Amino acid sequence: MKQSRKFTVVIERDEEDFYVATVPTLRGCHTQAKTLDSLMKRLREAIEVCLGSDDDRRGSLELVGIQQISL
Repeated sequence: MKQSRKFTVVIERDEEDFYVATVPTLRGCHTQAKTLDSLMKRLREAIEVCLGSDDDRRGSLELVGIQQISL
């Protein structure tokens, strides 16, 4: 049986109202979509692609929090 892995995902909305998802623990793993449902489907595909590469050997990170800062 394949072991399940959990990933922290950061989801933002860009200036054109697309949702943009990034997986910080997988270098270069990101995608975008117009709806959250589409984003989640594309994100799963992106994670699978990134896991197939040799670049996923980074250590795991624990989410501490998300902050916004204004300058």
